[in-house]
Amino acid sequence: MTTTTTYPVQPLLSARRRWTVLAVCCLSMFLVGMDTTIVNVGLPAIGRGLSVGIHGLEWTVDAYTIVLASLLISSGALADRFGRRRVFQSGLMVFGAASMVCAVTPSVGALIAARAVQGVGASMLSPVALAIVVDAMPDPRERAQAIGVWASVFGLSMAVGPVTGGALVAGFGWRSLFWINAPVVVIALVLSAVFVPESRGSRTRRLDVLGQLLLTVVIGACVGVLIEGPRIGWASPAVLAGYGVAAMATVGFLSVESRHPEPLMDPGLFRNPLFNSAVLGAVAVFVALNVTLLLNTLYLQHARGVTPLAAGVATLPMAVGATVCAPWSGRLVGRTGPRPPLVLAGGFIIAGALCLVGIDRHTSVALLLFAYLLIGIGFGFANAPITNTAVSGLPPARAGVAGAITSTARQLGAALGIALAGGLVAHADPAGLAQASRPGWLLVASCGLLLLLTAHASRSRK
Repeated sequence: MTTTTTYPVQPLLSARRRWTVLAVCCLSMFLVGMDTTIVNVGLPAIGRGLSVGIHGLEWTVDAYTIVLASLLISSGALADRFGRRRVFQSGLMVFGAASMVCAVTPSVGALIAARAVQGVGASMLSPVALAIVVDAMPDPRERAQAIGVWASVFGLSMAVGPVTGGALVAGFGWRSLFWINAPVVVIALVLSAVFVPESRGSRTRRLDVLGQLLLTVVIGACVGVLIEGPRIGWASPAVLAGYGVAAMATVGFLSVESRHPEPLMDPGLFRNPLFNSAVLGAVAVFVALNVTLLLNTLYLQHARGVTPLAAGVATLPMAVGATVCAPWSGRLVGRTGPRPPLVLAGGFIIAGALCLVGIDRHTSVALLLFAYLLIGIGFGFANAPITNTAVSGLPPARAGVAGAITSTARQLGAALGIALAGGLVAHADPAGLAQASRPGWLLVASCGLLLLLTAHASRSRK
């Protein structure tokens, strides 16, 4: 049963206040993005510190992304019901507390568990903050520009994350990668209390608890099979059981969602080709990004023996490309629609990936940096049209759910990218790691091709 509740209409905020709200909310995106990139560049140091190999490091990353991807939609619905600012601040506190536990954890098992709790907190940040921004900016053109700024923040976090992570590992050890979250959380809590108005969706929705549990099982089983398969064998009893669990949970999820009066993920939304292509595009972009980041970290630090700081600096061209092109993409979406930036995104990602399909231990640094620049430009052009399309595909009252679906697709792509890239190089020694990573660059190019198909879908629906 659906309960409709009427809340007082929020007055239109001044332009300065609207953009201040955007800045505060972008801080949460920065926090989530920086946490991913900081941890990524520090994985070899974590592995040495806790005596764990690539397999355990994959779980260190994907414990965070699996939980994050699973809970985003429910977090968006909770925010629409109980108040977006309230849920946003709760997420900051959970994320900050879990970060402190990560910083003092004595074992890889405890680190993986704490990273999962971090994912719970992060699930209450990104989609909820996006819903706050959408609510504060009712004008479509201004909203498109704001989403471009929003997307550029992730590029900025990419720039700050790897370089800061490398410097922190070199100067203070890998545990400082998590201590650094504390001041950002405190600043975001104070600013949100002062500047961010409370807002809710006009409709309150019942939580789809069974659908939420089944979605978590589906994502966890699929990613778990990809991580464990290369280690224990694709035909081992445990992996075969994983296939079965994933299949049954998927069937159960589709059955529950088709009959639930207010499903976690409305199957009817995916009958819209434009919305469907936007979600698939979001998965593809983050598969490409996370394959690139993980292969860069392992290739440079294991195969070529560079320092964590140097590995972080190597990502700067990618980060600069993303940061510069994301706001440009937002302006293009506002003027011309999503197709032109999606075409640019797919083309640049394909070009960058193809530069590295023949990578070896002696590939020139100039070629590496050029390829990362191209991929970063593609990533920068991709986020605004995908996010804007997904948000525009649902009614404004469902802004929290709209942002959550987009973010779920991104984090699912992140989890899949880490699992796939890790599986390619899990058993490679330093001498063979470059060659083992070559299929990963073909995968990145395939993701770029999928973005071109997404652009075609957006044209066909105009």
